[in-house]
Amino acid sequence: MSDWRSWGYFPKSRRRTAKGGIRAQSQRGRFGQTWWAKRWIAVLESFQLGARLSRGRSYARQGQVLSVNIETGSVSAAVQGSRPTPYRVVIQVKGLTKADWKKVADVVSSQAIFGAKLLAGEMPQDIEAAFQTASVSLFPARLNDLKTDCSCPDSSNPCKHIAAVYYLLGEEFDRDPFLIFQLRGMSREEFLALMAEAAPSTPKDVEDTPDDPLPTDPTLFWSGGELPSDLLGEVDQRPAGAALAKRLGKFPFWRGSENFLEAMERMYAAAVARTSRMLFGQS
Repeated sequence: MSDWRSWGYFPKSRRRTAKGGIRAQSQRGRFGQTWWAKRWIAVLESFQLGARLSRGRSYARQGQVLSVNIETGSVSAAVQGSRPTPYRVVIQVKGLTKADWKKVADVVSSQAIFGAKLLAGEMPQDIEAAFQTASVSLFPARLNDLKTDCSCPDSSNPCKHIAAVYYLLGEEFDRDPFLIFQLRGMSREEFLALMAEAAPSTPKDVEDTPDDPLPTDPTLFWSGGELPSDLLGEVDQRPAGAALAKRLGKFPFWRGSENFLEAMERMYAAAVARTSRMLFGQS
């Protein structure tokens, strides 16, 4: 009696469930919130991968990506597929030359709004135009600007394992807008240094306003004074919204089964309620 082996047919493989993998924090809808994250995802979707895109999103959301290592110009990752050994994924991005980055810094430093937003950790909306003025592109513009490889047997490139890493990188772009700079060969610190070199120098006749002198009597600092009776002020019992955690942004490559910020919001609310009870002497 013949079986599927004699016909050269192999059953459809099923991925193995990964343990402790990196889970995408966007469990539904589109990946990426900021415009620069969406631009990165658009590069992937321009490859017309069809069903591999949906499978890649599923891999990213279900924690099949076990690790992601980002270096200048490249990303390496391990993705759990249908075989016992995870697949090795490598994504290489064509870098810009030092001369190209110098031209970009010259253009960007000429507009104060660019420098202000970059220092604040935000990617300016029009920065792509600055790169175009310098005759280069911020994001990969052509297919040969990206080289991808996966150790899986799928002949298509990019495959669903590469797509899963792409989607996780899209979320990392939301957290760190300078990731695209790093993948193009320039760190945030190096680029800000280039901008400082390109910025107009401060005139020598401009003097800084002197700081206020420190008090001469050290006892005024060490002795202090009586604490006012209303030191604590009025207690606001409204539930807190994890403001400090939100300022830090998303946790990089989160491995938990639920959204980090949503979990922190619940913890903050519980802490506020417990603290209020303690202040008012409630059990």
